[in-house]
Amino acid sequence: MDRTTRRSPFSRRWLLLGLLAPFPLNALAQSVTPQQAVELESITVEGNRLYDMAPSEQSGGYTVPAATVGTKTPAELRDIPQSITVYTSDYIRDRQFVNLDDLAKYTAGLRTLTNDSGRSSIYARGYEYDEFNIDGLPAPMASINGTLPSLSPFDRVEIMRGPSGLFSSTSEMGGIVNMVRKRPTREFQGSLTGRYGSWDQNYQEADFSGPLDADGRVRGRLVASRADTNGEVDYNANTSESFYGALDVDLSDATVMSFGLIHQTKDIVPHNGYPAATDGSLQHFSRSTYLGADWGDFDGRSTDAIAELTHRFDNGGYGRIAVRGSKRATDYLYAFTGRNASTGVTNLAYTARDLEQDTLAVDANYSQPFALLGQVSEFVVGTDFKRYETDYADARGNLGVIDVDSYHPSDKPRPSVTFGTPTETDEREAGLYAKLTFRPFERLALIGGARVSSYTGENSTAAHDVRESGHVTPYGGLVFDLDAQHSLYASYSQVFKPQTEADAGGRIIEPREGEQYEVGIKGSYYGGDLNARLSAFQLTDENRATGAIDDFGVPLNGVYEATGKTRIRGGELEVSGYLTPDWELLAGYTYMKSENLAGDENALFALMPRHQASLWSKYTLPGGPLRGLGLGAGISAMSDFSIERAGSPRLSAPGYAVVDAKLSYPLTDKLTATFDANNLLDRKYYSRVGSVGTFNFYGPSRNFVVGARYEF
Repeated sequence: MDRTTRRSPFSRRWLLLGLLAPFPLNALAQSVTPQQAVELESITVEGNRLYDMAPSEQSGGYTVPAATVGTKTPAELRDIPQSITVYTSDYIRDRQFVNLDDLAKYTAGLRTLTNDSGRSSIYARGYEYDEFNIDGLPAPMASINGTLPSLSPFDRVEIMRGPSGLFSSTSEMGGIVNMVRKRPTREFQGSLTGRYGSWDQNYQEADFSGPLDADGRVRGRLVASRADTNGEVDYNANTSESFYGALDVDLSDATVMSFGLIHQTKDIVPHNGYPAATDGSLQHFSRSTYLGADWGDFDGRSTDAIAELTHRFDNGGYGRIAVRGSKRATDYLYAFTGRNASTGVTNLAYTARDLEQDTLAVDANYSQPFALLGQVSEFVVGTDFKRYETDYADARGNLGVIDVDSYHPSDKPRPSVTFGTPTETDEREAGLYAKLTFRPFERLALIGGARVSSYTGENSTAAHDVRESGHVTPYGGLVFDLDAQHSLYASYSQVFKPQTEADAGGRIIEPREGEQYEVGIKGSYYGGDLNARLSAFQLTDENRATGAIDDFGVPLNGVYEATGKTRIRGGELEVSGYLTPDWELLAGYTYMKSENLAGDENALFALMPRHQASLWSKYTLPGGPLRGLGLGAGISAMSDFSIERAGSPRLSAPGYAVVDAKLSYPLTDKLTATFDANNLLDRKYYSRVGSVGTFNFYGPSRNFVVGARYEF
């Protein structure tokens, strides 16, 4: 509930309506309407005005006052007792991000294991994001399948760190990424964007929106984009296309039906990185070196269809029913280095996959503000269902030895691929959830909720199905307003994740269970134009599947035990928004320490650097002959990181800091030119280490991009 509503003067009116009342909701709606408000002397309850929050493309800047990620109902950033970051349309456009992982690379608190754009893995607090939401409706996301979305259909990206078991109990503990769609506008608007830069990288986008009838009750939007994000590595190519159409229809003044269709494609000649030496030391390669094959290909296609019905009740309540259906198809065959390169030679291998994935997500919820003890509180109740059906087959093979100094990508012929036995999986989860934000007095909000979930997982290669029924996931938090600008917060969240590994008796081991405690302080300044957060957290994860060993310490192949336990502690600082009317800033710092408390060492946690920082700032000249000139600069940095897997040497990479800069200038009221310099100091660094055989990547060298945007 927003502060403007709950802090109105004592002459306000009071409407006490809601689902919690002991009589039917429709009777309430008929007996009490905004025009028939009951006169009392303390407070008025209206609908949550944040449902009418302007999209970030209209409000502008690098911050927004509220978010929906992890809450279902929109809430001010100060009123969400977890770590939330919102990346706006202006920020995404200024930084020229194409896919979600491009944005994540520059986000403090997120660790991106780099690969081709749209194929990277994104981690938060040591855990990978394995699904993303579109307007709160989930679908799986996996780097190996290239299912990370392009950004052009979306107004903003909301990222929550840490578990959100209340609304997604079987998700990974990294948190939730919610992509908020661009919506059709009531007035006609459009834009054309073009960019071209080093290594023939280029981007084109067209965006048109407006009313489709004389009254503006039917509105449409079309966004099309194409990106060639080819890097400096020879033969590596990466083309992504995105097509988005949306239709909003006002069925009445209070009811809106919305439809959206997103179709995205990826056509890539993959680059899988470089090998290391036998002892794990990183080798020195030219940044243009390609150790794959010229016949390599990755073809990914995804289609998402979204339908949504919303209704504003006369009593201030808000109801929503939404459905998202998704289809994914991935086909790839490419070569990569499969072992170390200590003597100047390595082994080339190939991998192939044929995948189809169908998903369905449904969510229905109702939120209601109500008055109690002279304050405005709010509750939300709802139910959701999701089903992920995946069918895939893999193939791997050996292509033989190559000399890394003389190898040419045409040396190895395309292999004849024979896929293995297909794997079919079917995951289903249904849940009921409820959350109450209760204010016993004006400065304190107590937030509590629970989810009851049932889960079924079927795998054609497993001996048993995974079934969980009636699992209860609690959630609790509080927010205390210190003054008009600052709030203290604390929260407890929990999550569980079923596993497919089996023990010595063939029984599926217990689900992973985790919990997080988080405390912090949030600030909001200049009417919400500048937001800040300082937080500390502790996250634990138990029952992680680890390899079983016999009485003599010998690993048992294919046998697991639920003995893994990890603890992660850390802190974050973040500032976003306007420092002055002409100076925008988005900055963050994260400290994180991971400890393996039991079971096998989790190698992925070692890839999380202890320190991360990101800063981007833009100043626009307010006057003079260069009025409107934008000067942008930023730095992204992380400390040392390493990885060590069982039976393999330790790989370590030093920390690095990369500086970027930007100029923008309005040539006319509608046409703006841009010039970007990335890695301005031409720092050579490893952005990722993986193994002695592959997945060791350089970050891109200094490069330049020129562009223009025309708005009408």
